[in-house]
Amino acid sequence: MKIKRALISVSDKTGVIEFAKKLHAAGVDIISTGGTMKTLKEAGIPVTYVSEVTGFPEIMDGRVKTLNPYIHGGILAIRDNAEHVEAMKKHNITGIDMVVVNLYPFRQTIAKPGVELAEAIENIDIGGPAMIRAAAKNFKYVTVVVNPARYDEIAAELTSDAGITDGLRMSLAKEAFGHTAEYDACINQYLAKELGEGNFPNTVHMTLEKVQDLRYGENPHQNAAFYREAHSPIGVANAKQLHGKELSFNNIVDIESAYNIVAEFKDPAVAIIKHTNPCGAGIGATISEAYTKAYEADPLSAFGGIVALNRTVDKATAQQISEIFIEVVIAPAFDEESLEILTAKKNIRLLTLPLPELGGSRMDMKKVAGGMLLQDADTLEAKREEMQVVSKRQPTEEEWRQAMFAWKIVKHVKSNAIVVAGNDQTYGVGAGQMNRVGSAAIALEQAGEKAKGAVLASDAFLPFRDSVDTAAKAGITLVIQTGGSIRDQESIDAANEHGITMIFTGRRHFKH
Repeated sequence: MKIKRALISVSDKTGVIEFAKKLHAAGVDIISTGGTMKTLKEAGIPVTYVSEVTGFPEIMDGRVKTLNPYIHGGILAIRDNAEHVEAMKKHNITGIDMVVVNLYPFRQTIAKPGVELAEAIENIDIGGPAMIRAAAKNFKYVTVVVNPARYDEIAAELTSDAGITDGLRMSLAKEAFGHTAEYDACINQYLAKELGEGNFPNTVHMTLEKVQDLRYGENPHQNAAFYREAHSPIGVANAKQLHGKELSFNNIVDIESAYNIVAEFKDPAVAIIKHTNPCGAGIGATISEAYTKAYEADPLSAFGGIVALNRTVDKATAQQISEIFIEVVIAPAFDEESLEILTAKKNIRLLTLPLPELGGSRMDMKKVAGGMLLQDADTLEAKREEMQVVSKRQPTEEEWRQAMFAWKIVKHVKSNAIVVAGNDQTYGVGAGQMNRVGSAAIALEQAGEKAKGAVLASDAFLPFRDSVDTAAKAGITLVIQTGGSIRDQESIDAANEHGITMIFTGRRHFKH
């Protein structure tokens, strides 16, 4: 279709002058409103003020300007419907073939510190969504444009012999409805918050933007894509990839798990992940020392793993990482020497991402067939002063340090979870077993002789004394667990019999 007349009214003026110049050069008459008209006129582009079309001034501080039959009739008319054409002639309505509109910056307004409700409400666009939806509904005849990133694509078709194609108009209409849906969802979320509905309002509207298509899902026979929450500044969806082949579905899941672990620590920390569980984790005086501890915890499993660090990757650490096959390295930054070393490996993915903040209000979502589970993310920070020593034997300061380390790690291991740790590193990890004794046996077997004098952490209470007996036999000197079982006293008695320290945290960290 050829474009003869276009209406331009945009809040985001990125690229609009260049686009309008191309429209004008193609012989398109341009209608515009207040701020946009001023911008175009100052750029020397001929433009007709919308009030000249409607015969009515903008009123009520601009709240009413395009809500008029001369505008909406021109947009909504079905051009090959005789009755519509006759109505246009009768009422002197001229067709509008293109609508270029994006909306008042509501999201940016509510993001400002201390914004008042009245200011937020005033930045709810009315005329804009009405024009967008009208043009999108009538996409057979009208081209609707909400995204400045598509100006060049549209301009290229504009000057072609065929004009704007049916396929492009439908694609733009789909994008337009997504634009207004996201806008309304943002308003809905804001008002729910203002009404005190918290993280769990009666309805939840999510807008997701595609980051990329993935080669496949968890397995090659599953198709997959990666999406981010619209305008969300946090999380792996905002990581910047510096090097390597594209990420896979499983890479992304593991990256999330690894980065959440190292964010727990103020000291330099490294976690190496396989299938969402840490095969090794460690802290040290330097990031290189932390990597050494994480790798030596389980060198066999580290092969092909995901490495997360909470410090800038330096030369020494990069050299260590480069010695084995690693799928992904994610850190806040890489220095120049580390990049030179690691980019020598063609396929290794290198990503940067600021560390997430502990605490705060974040949501965790799990999809089930026909529905969605939402919960507060498990961002609870471990605090020693909230824990209770329930055994006769008291922990040494070093044992307290290792207990806190192990407790932070076990939080990120799939339940049933057991972590054996000492010397600021994991010695053994038992994950995802159907009973807690099974997880303990795996963790202790992996720890081997290192279990002597080490600590053992359990993500939930020990329902029987058997885990304590198993730990004592391996040489564990401290058990940290949630407490809360009706058989707590049996576990305490077992700890006292074996001369083991037992700490109750009062907090559970199931992870499914």
